[in-house]
Amino acid sequence: MSKGNIGVTSDNIFPVIKKFLYSDHEIFLRELISNAVDATQKLKTLSSVGEVKGDLGDLRVRVSIDKEKKTLTVSDHGIGMTAEEVDKYINQIAFSGAEEFVNKYKDRTEAIIGHFGLGFYSAFMVSKKVEIFSLSYQEDAKAVHWSCEGDPEYTMEETIKAERGTDIVLHIDDEFSQYLEDATIEGLLRKYCKFLPVEIAFGKKKEWKDGKEVELDEENIINDVNPAWTRKPSELTDEDYDKFYHELYPTQMEEPLFHIHLNVDYPFNLTGILYFPRIKSNMDVHRNKIQLYCNQVYVTDEVENIVPEYLTLLHGVIDSPDIPLNVSRSYLQSDNNVKKISGYITKKVADKLAELYKADKDEFAKKWDDIKMFIQFGMLTDEKFYEKATGFALYKNLDGKYATLDEYKEQVKAAQTDKDGNLVLLYTNDPDAHYTYIERAKAKGYDVLLMDGELDVHVMSQAEQKSEGGKLRFVRIDSDTIENLIRKEDSAKDDYSDEQREGLRKAFEAFIPKAEKLNYYVTCEPAAADALPVFLTQNEFMRRMKEMSAHQQGMSFYGQMPDQYNLVVNTAHPLIQELAAKMTSEQVSEEVEKKEGEETKKETVTKTVYSLANEDERLKQLIDIALLASGQLKGEALAKFVNRSVELL
Repeated sequence: MSKGNIGVTSDNIFPVIKKFLYSDHEIFLRELISNAVDATQKLKTLSSVGEVKGDLGDLRVRVSIDKEKKTLTVSDHGIGMTAEEVDKYINQIAFSGAEEFVNKYKDRTEAIIGHFGLGFYSAFMVSKKVEIFSLSYQEDAKAVHWSCEGDPEYTMEETIKAERGTDIVLHIDDEFSQYLEDATIEGLLRKYCKFLPVEIAFGKKKEWKDGKEVELDEENIINDVNPAWTRKPSELTDEDYDKFYHELYPTQMEEPLFHIHLNVDYPFNLTGILYFPRIKSNMDVHRNKIQLYCNQVYVTDEVENIVPEYLTLLHGVIDSPDIPLNVSRSYLQSDNNVKKISGYITKKVADKLAELYKADKDEFAKKWDDIKMFIQFGMLTDEKFYEKATGFALYKNLDGKYATLDEYKEQVKAAQTDKDGNLVLLYTNDPDAHYTYIERAKAKGYDVLLMDGELDVHVMSQAEQKSEGGKLRFVRIDSDTIENLIRKEDSAKDDYSDEQREGLRKAFEAFIPKAEKLNYYVTCEPAAADALPVFLTQNEFMRRMKEMSAHQQGMSFYGQMPDQYNLVVNTAHPLIQELAAKMTSEQVSEEVEKKEGEETKKETVTKTVYSLANEDERLKQLIDIALLASGQLKGEALAKFVNRSVELL
């Protein structure tokens, strides 16, 4: 038996390992299983080049728990280690056995996880003592027993071991007794080892029989050694892809919309499958994430540094040995390879979407409402993606017809180009609330888009900014009178005097309800004789800024501003003309003549108009109708409107 000190640069290595080196205690099992798989893969490689003779036998990696001894054991039948190798790869932490092996067999190491030198020492995060029992594949090799209690001192001696391979025995610290529970270990194995290329066995399979759980003779195999992303697309059917999707996300009931199979070996290695899911809520986005693997070892589902942010809304798997990881494999480091991989994934996704659109536009349109968030998010955040996406990003009108922006502009430009050459695209985010406005637009032969998505406001602003000559405008259907939205000629004139206009404005202004963070401004202008006598509009720019402020930093100023509406009094309507005559009647003039001084006369006009308006219930009714049409008449005001309507009848 020999004793010695582990070759590290500091006696404090174990506290560092326990507290700082690994971000999460549970990954110790992933590291040990990965090492066992490495050892098994190395044996296969040596066998393939003739350095190991004969049948390799049982190559399963097994995990077992002994609750009485409080031990957790990971056993493999891989390459094993001699005493010299234990001294080199375990006692001298600075060396990495996997890295040396990769250098020696660099042309045959596709399946070797490699370059994670300190993985074994993660065992000390949860153990008070760790033992190694190992027998090398080499002829006449002696089995070795290594033991360490979590300090730099170790013991190593010859032992007897019947089979080739390595057993790592963890004496679990009382503080981490949860790792002696079958359910905990099986959960970790399924999380981290679900797709490893060597079978991982944990206990026996169980089934319910006669009301109780019965253990079977068959071993419980945790993993799928040949997952879909490692196979060629030509070998897989749509059913295979869907089956794998549910293997990744067992609680996801719906089928994905479609998938993209990634496979590249130059200038970096990358495989994987990405799925476009139907997103029903934010919970779906946060629960089902893209999973990152390194040679089939699960690493993380935090992939923001590998794929553009908008593509994190996708589901699926990315597997690459070329993504640099720190010593615990838990955090990504940004480098040129990562940037190249990100660019490749973006291009692959864009090309796939373009291909699907060209192949069957109608089928693509059916999926549009479920995938538009991905595409719009990408267009807003990635210029290269935007350039590709303009060929398949769709807009939907109120008739449920879809078209790209260029296609749609061509369809409506004859009717919806105003007198100044601006192409005006009308839209609504609430067809029911804007029904009256929509009908007025349709009566003039105009088309209306449905833009009710979270990102639609941002997408419209982006399209306007990128339009040639700034001649494209999106306006919501209730932003102004339809005549003003698409002005075909100079503004219509009416023959109202300034006194009539001022009288009307003051009369309506006097009875507009007051509300917190809500301002109304009265304007008097001619619309059309058959339009509503009074209606509300909301300035497109200010409303859009407020909507965008909810999703964009640096725009909180707009979000704090009160909502502003124009109460448009249609001076072309016969009812308004009748009210105008009343508000500027001789009675008002007589009252004004009695007063002296300009300010006094103005006050008299206001008071007299208010008195006359108050006698005419129709004015209040018109205001309430305008508010009702915009969904702003509620509570007591709505009750008064109903009662007044009955009285007027």
